Amino acid sequence: MSRLSTPNLEADTGPSGQVYAQIKKAVGVVPNAYAAIAAHGPAALKAMVAADAVLASGSLPRRDQEIIKLVVSAVGGCDYCVAAHTHFAQRAGLKPDVLKQIRNGQPTGDARYDALVRFVRRLARTSGTVSDEEFAAIKAAGYTDAQLVEISLAFSVIVFTNIFNRINDTDVDFPAVA
Repeated sequence: MSRLSTPNLEADTGPSGQVYAQIKKAVGVVPNAYAAIAAHGPAALKAMVAADAVLASGSLPRRDQEIIKLVVSAVGGCDYCVAAHTHFAQRAGLKPDVLKQIRNGQPTGDARYDALVRFVRRLARTSGTVSDEEFAAIKAAGYTDAQLVEISLAFSVIVFTNIFNRINDTDVDFPAVA
């Protein structure tokens, strides 16, 4: 059971309710994590939503954004975010077997995805320290300088939700991941 209380979403007409409405419009439902964040820090959730809007308007494909969020969540051990971003990655077109390989840090057979997974896993395990060779590898995979900024932003957003969900022990409301 989540540690922080979450209000009735349908009855909330304050600042949190406005954020809930935006999320419901974009995603179809208000996930438990977002509801809890908005209930206790609506400005924090607004910042997350704004960061996701920046990512959506950027050049990093949605699949790549979900790969980043899934890898960081898997390395960090956030069951909530692993379930959520497995779900969203499937909606973005990634197959279940590929997602399992990504979660486990195994090759997928797609050189670009594999380069991104290796790079993000390295970032997650070293607090962002990468060698010249690792930097060259992600560039050789075709990622632009602008996309490296977007990779950093996606990484930052998911670290926030990973930490929050670990503090809150948020009830998982996405399909379970085997």
